[in-house]
Amino acid sequence: RINTKSSFQRYDVILLLNGLPLVQIELKTLQVSPRKAMQQIVDYKNDPGNGYTNSLLCFMQLFIVSNRSNTWYFANNTSEHFRFDADEHFLPLYQWAAPDNKKITHLDDFAEAFLAKCTLAEMISRYTVLIQSERKLMMMRPYQIYAVQAIVDCIQQNRGNGYIWHTTGSGKTLTSFKASTLLKDNPDIEKCLFVVDRKDLDRQTRQEFNRFQPGCVEENTNTET
Repeated sequence: RINTKSSFQRYDVILLLNGLPLVQIELKTLQVSPRKAMQQIVDYKNDPGNGYTNSLLCFMQLFIVSNRSNTWYFANNTSEHFRFDADEHFLPLYQWAAPDNKKITHLDDFAEAFLAKCTLAEMISRYTVLIQSERKLMMMRPYQIYAVQAIVDCIQQNRGNGYIWHTTGSGKTLTSFKASTLLKDNPDIEKCLFVVDRKDLDRQTRQEFNRFQPGCVEENTNTET
């Protein structure tokens, strides 16, 4: 139980990484929709004097809700980016999936795949993106994570070229941003170069990159440079 001056909430499960409470799990019975747990978390955060502002819970990064058969996860955010829409969907909301894109929704399977220490730590430290211009946390989707891992592995193992194909709005720009960010950790890589075939795509890519991290990408209109 977290006791503050005006809040006395009891949370189901809190996971600590290196001593900090970073993940909260709210559980419901099989007959209850996980949406009830989502609303419960929203109510907790809207409670005056809640622990998310007045205690170590301010470090919370990730929420997980489950009724055992269905399990979802979503990032913690400020109230501006943390609410239901009119259809009672919580956005953005994610289900974990295997590399073949098969959904992993049962709580036991999800815990084994997602809550393993190294996987969970990587989800928070490597595959959560802070959109600096909006002060907003965004989780990467499973297929984006697998794509980034494949890119990084391919380059580190010097296995030649590859390609990623996906539909409009699937997050290819975010995938390329995260891949280039992680590749900067490789001492053998000095610069990531993006070559595009038209100006509108160049402008769109730069705008998105600078949205994630202002000033992180340079523009070049001179091919010799």
